[in-house]
Amino acid sequence: MQKKIPQRQCMGCRERKEKRAMIRVVRCTDGEVRLDFSGKLNGRGAYVCPDKACLAKARKTKALERCLESTISEEVYDRLEKEMEAPIG
Repeated sequence: MQKKIPQRQCMGCRERKEKRAMIRVVRCTDGEVRLDFSGKLNGRGAYVCPDKACLAKARKTKALERCLESTISEEVYDRLEKEMEAPIG
């Protein structure tokens, strides 16, 4: 029997994709918003595809802010953009 692959919805394009293929943004218990590459930080999480178009859409509609129930600084959005530009591997 095949193992189930966890799926998450992108806050930009609203498509469901594999959890490991997406970037997790977390509002930690101290209220700070961080990027979580391990997927294990405690707190409320939201996912976005590693695609600039998805990030731009999520930023415009404030989908991440609504999901995390917190305001997100420009610094976090900038860091997300830089991570998407970096080569994976």
